[in-house]
Amino acid sequence: MDCIFCKIANGQVSAKKVYENKKILAFQDMNPVAPVHILFIPKEHICCINDINIGNSEIIGNIFCSIAEIARKMGLGKGYRVISNCGEDGGQTVEHLHFHLIGGKKLGWPGVD
Repeated sequence: MDCIFCKIANGQVSAKKVYENKKILAFQDMNPVAPVHILFIPKEHICCINDINIGNSEIIGNIFCSIAEIARKMGLGKGYRVISNCGEDGGQTVEHLHFHLIGGKKLGWPGVD
């Protein structure tokens, strides 16, 4: 499989790690759109939200608990945004489930084309 996030998860490609446990990894986005922009991924390859099922849903809960913990540690008490794109039309550019934690500044609401 030629998935960049799988390669980051298994150590083939380096990334600036922020958090890691047995099932998930969080690292700084290479093209940040805000002072805090961290990607959270399952280490297991899950393509997108459409592929979440009862067998892997515990990982998603783990990701969201980790997002809340890291947001607190990063001083995002005034607020932040969590984004996950699903599929080409949804703007997903890497076909590996991931969640963007974005914050550290006042965020506007993006328009929908």
